[in-house]
Amino acid sequence: MAKSIFTKILDGEIPGDILFEDEVCFAIKDINPQAPIHILIIPKKPVEKVSDAESDDKEMLGHLLLVSKAIANEQGLDDNYRLIINNGAKAGQSVFHIHVHLLGGRSLNWPPG
Repeated sequence: MAKSIFTKILDGEIPGDILFEDEVCFAIKDINPQAPIHILIIPKKPVEKVSDAESDDKEMLGHLLLVSKAIANEQGLDDNYRLIINNGAKAGQSVFHIHVHLLGGRSLNWPPG
């Protein structure tokens, strides 16, 4: 897998404002926000998409959700936010490195689009 823009941000090759980082993942603001709060939670392990994840990725995948919850709470979103993981280009994935979109700060309608 070629280095994604996320890996380049993590490695300091391109600028990025890292809001959170631990041993498993990091979080940045989305450069094309779809809500007042739009943060990406990204694993350090480069896995292109959910359909490429293996059983040994289950702890990392669960960790992403728990970190998303903690960031949502830190942002004051309480129980009013949406988590999205796109899988593949036809589903809207544009960066092929798994990431969770955390959206909040406004009413979120259903269906999403």
